[in-house]
Amino acid sequence: MENLAPDIFRQRLLIEAHYTVETGEAHIRDYLLGLAEYLDLRTYGEPVIFAPDTGMGKEDNAGYDAFVPLIDSGISAYVWTGPKFLSALVYTCKGFDETAAVSFTRGFWNIETEIATHSF
Repeated sequence: MENLAPDIFRQRLLIEAHYTVETGEAHIRDYLLGLAEYLDLRTYGEPVIFAPDTGMGKEDNAGYDAFVPLIDSGISAYVWTGPKFLSALVYTCKGFDETAAVSFTRGFWNIETEIATHSF
């Protein structure tokens, strides 16, 4: 990927995995705030969590879309409740420990299988 703004620092980490815990809005809120705190990233607002009404989309895609704003950008999470699949994106203008982000995510979601990550 071409770096179109080399003078602007950006660190991005995509984390995807199948989780084993039961989830809902409170759990997702706790994940976003907990991950930010664990990585020493400062939030400036509460997480926003959306759960489309039944029938608005494909049942296979049912779940949650969530975002918490950071002083230095934000963290997004997309959670499929049927297949218990998580896709989270940490996007910051401040450096963070990617290994710590993956470790926190694994523990929080009780991930027992492989985790796929991509930094860019």
